[in-house]
Amino acid sequence: MTTIIAEASMSTTSAAVGTPRVAVERLPRAESRGSRDTVAAPWYVWTAVLAVFSGVLGAHWDISWHRSIGRDTFWSPPHIAIYMMGVLAGITFGYLILRTTFGRVGSKLEDVVTIYGLRGPLGAFIAAWGGVAMITSAPFDNWWHDAYGLDVKIVSPPHVLLIIGGMGVMIGTLVLIQARLNRAAESSGERGHLLLAFFLVAGLALVDMLVFQMEWTFLPYQHSATMYRALAVSIPAMLCAFSVASGHRWACTIIASIYTIFLLALVWILPLFPAQPKLGPVYTQVTHFVPNGFPLLFIVPAVVLDVMLRKLADRPRWLTALAAGVGFLAVFFAAQWLFAIFLNSPAARNWVFGSHYRAYMIPSTGYSATYRFFPVETSAAEFWRILAMGFVFAPLSARFGLALGDWLKRIRR
Repeated sequence: MTTIIAEASMSTTSAAVGTPRVAVERLPRAESRGSRDTVAAPWYVWTAVLAVFSGVLGAHWDISWHRSIGRDTFWSPPHIAIYMMGVLAGITFGYLILRTTFGRVGSKLEDVVTIYGLRGPLGAFIAAWGGVAMITSAPFDNWWHDAYGLDVKIVSPPHVLLIIGGMGVMIGTLVLIQARLNRAAESSGERGHLLLAFFLVAGLALVDMLVFQMEWTFLPYQHSATMYRALAVSIPAMLCAFSVASGHRWACTIIASIYTIFLLALVWILPLFPAQPKLGPVYTQVTHFVPNGFPLLFIVPAVVLDVMLRKLADRPRWLTALAAGVGFLAVFFAAQWLFAIFLNSPAARNWVFGSHYRAYMIPSTGYSATYRFFPVETSAAEFWRILAMGFVFAPLSARFGLALGDWLKRIRR
C-alpha cells in the first residue's frame, strides 16, 4: 500500500507518465461543469462512510463485549459489524475499480490511476486492499483463538492484519473523498455533501485512533504524564491534517464534536442492554454492557487549535506547528486534568458520565473501583520529564499533520 501511495503521489506532481506499473490518465469528460456542480456525492462515498462507521462501532462494541461478557463466539454481533467494514469496502471499491476499468465512465471518475492494468481512483485501490486484508484475517483469527485460547491479547498476528486492513479502508476512503473534494467547485452542491462525508470519516478516524491508545486513556491513567505524552504524538497530527485538507475554519472543532457525540452515545446506550460474564474470574457483578468511558475533552483544545491555525495561516509552517502543538497540549492537559478529578468524584457516578461502570474483571480493590489515579510515574521528576517530552512531540506531530494536509490538498485522482 505504501508503494502505491508513493508512486501515485509522484504522479500528481509531474506531467509525465509514472512508472510502467502506475500511470495517471484523464478520462473524457461526459458532462459540463455546470451540470456536475449541482449533483450530490455519489453512492459509493456514502457506502464507504457506512463501512467505516460499521468498523469503528464494531471495535468499541467488541471491547465493551469483552469487558462485559468475554469472548464467547467468533460470530458475535460486534465481530460481524467489524468485518462488515471489510465486506462493504471490498464490494464497493472492487466494483468501482472494475466499472472504471471495463465500463463506460463519466466525468465523475475522470481522474484515475492505473495499477496492473486496472483503473480507478487512488483511494479505491487503497480501500479495496484494506477490505480484502480484513476479510482475510477473519478465518485466521478464528483459528488463532481455537489454537491459543478464547481471550488472548489484542496484539496477535490476525488482529494486526485486521487493524492494518481497517486503516487501509479508512485511509482509502479519506483519499477518495479528498480527491473529489479538491476537484469540486466551491459553490457546488456536491462539495457540501463531500465535506460532510469527510468530517464524518475524520471524526471516526479520531475515535479509531483512541482505540489503539485506550489502555493509556482509562480514567485511572488520566493523571499520568505518560497518557498526555502518548496523545501528543498522534492527536495534533490528525487534527492539523484534517483542518488543512478540508479548508474549513472550524474543522478541528467539528471533528472533535463527532468524536464526542459518538462516544457519548455509547456511554448512554450500551448500558441499556443486558449482559452477563461468560468467562472468569468475575470480580465485579455485571448485568448490562459496560461502556468504555467518557470521551476525552478534545473539544476544548480543538476550538483553540482552530483559532490558532486561522490566525497563523500566513506564518512559516514550523512556527505554526510550534504554537499549535504546544497550545493544544497545554489546553488539553489543563482541561482533562481537572475534569478527571470530577469524573472520580461521586457527582460523576451516574448514567450521564458513567464513572461507576466497571468491567467484570476489575477487583473491588482496583484503582477504578476505588476511584483513584494509578501512579504511573514513580516520582515528580519523572512526571515532569515525561510531560516535557510531550511538549516536544506535540509540535513535531503538528508539523507532520500540516505537511500531510498540504499533500491531501493536492490529490486529484
